[in-house]
Amino acid sequence: MKRSPRGDLLRRAVAEEAARLMIEHGLTDFGLAKRKAAEHFGVTEQSVLPRNTEIESALAERQRLFGRDRHALHLTDLRRAALVAMKLFARFEPRLAGPALSGTATPHSEVELHLFSDDVEAVVLTLMDAGLTHRVGERRLRSRPQREETEPYPVIRLTLAGHDMEATVFPEIGLRQAPISPVDGRPMRRATASEVEALVGQPPDQLRLDNGT
Repeated sequence: MKRSPRGDLLRRAVAEEAARLMIEHGLTDFGLAKRKAAEHFGVTEQSVLPRNTEIESALAERQRLFGRDRHALHLTDLRRAALVAMKLFARFEPRLAGPALSGTATPHSEVELHLFSDDVEAVVLTLMDAGLTHRVGERRLRSRPQREETEPYPVIRLTLAGHDMEATVFPEIGLRQAPISPVDGRPMRRATASEVEALVGQPPDQLRLDNGT
């Protein structure tokens, strides 16, 4: 079906408004940001709604145009904090995922980590031994592109190195298959500590657990 110029303009406007809401109002759910942006413009046609990837592109563009240097410093700070946590969780093969890795983190974004253990209690004990306050909850993710249903995974929320973090615990076999990204429907991009180190230019053995410096 042929796309109309008006529809394209509306789609872009909704994507840009959704990106603004995510940056300025702390929305982290693409679907919620999209719905609010659509309501703002009175858009009800599904064909005019942008894909999540279009919103992510608008998010990156807005960050590039407004406060680029500040955004770069914020990303580095998040990634350095991630390295602190990855050092703590080293035995669980930690991986960084989410906006701190993709580069679209907003001032409201948490550090998203993936840990791998068949014993969630072992992860909890690591936090208790370090004297860190934490909460255990649940996160639902899609495990395969062809499946619409989600599966529950334990998630541990904590604050470390000055940043809120969410560590999702997968079974050890989960290291072979990343869950599906809600943004593009592909396996989530994940990075090892050495890959994150390359992004920030500082090895994790120079980082301390107390303040991340």
